[in-house]
Amino acid sequence: MISAILLAAGESKRILKENKLVKTYKGKPLINHILKSLIKSKIKKIIIILGHEKNKVKKATLKSKKISFVINKNYKKGISSSIKLGIKKIHKKNKGFIIVQADMPFVKSLHINKIYNSLSKKHNLIHVMRYKNIIGNPIGFKTSVISKFRKISGDIGAKYMVKRLKKDTHFIKIGSNKIFKDLDFKKDFSS
Repeated sequence: MISAILLAAGESKRILKENKLVKTYKGKPLINHILKSLIKSKIKKIIIILGHEKNKVKKATLKSKKISFVINKNYKKGISSSIKLGIKKIHKKNKGFIIVQADMPFVKSLHINKIYNSLSKKHNLIHVMRYKNIIGNPIGFKTSVISKFRKISGDIGAKYMVKRLKKDTHFIKIGSNKIFKDLDFKKDFSS
């Protein structure tokens, strides 16, 4: 099995007084764009890491039997704290897991499935999409990488592992870097 860890605990510091994950983008809460793609994908288990305004974010999310929630009480310690909680929910018998950012509305189920298929068929530790020389989230990992994630701290995330284990990374070519766009500022919501 390959699971997804959806990182949704952040404070949305660049959008003042609003939680971007529940803010409406193209008719629905931002988090539901990526969540819909995950639900439609081959992924069987979606672990959503909540933190900042956890109840508000949970209430806004789509419902699915694939979803389970984990509360990160230490979300202010950075993205690594959410990743560490998520990997605790990955079973050792799993083939791998995909770390996904909740603020990326252009990632579709076909992109998730490309990573899923790569994780299923190839022996590399890391599986990441690349457009020219640009890499981006989501990123897939074999379960054997879990021990390395236990050593990270602060705002170190999945891309750090790609840099560290570049020789054991499979790059999946894609035709555009649009899917790497995340929404961080108010102006991003009007585009």
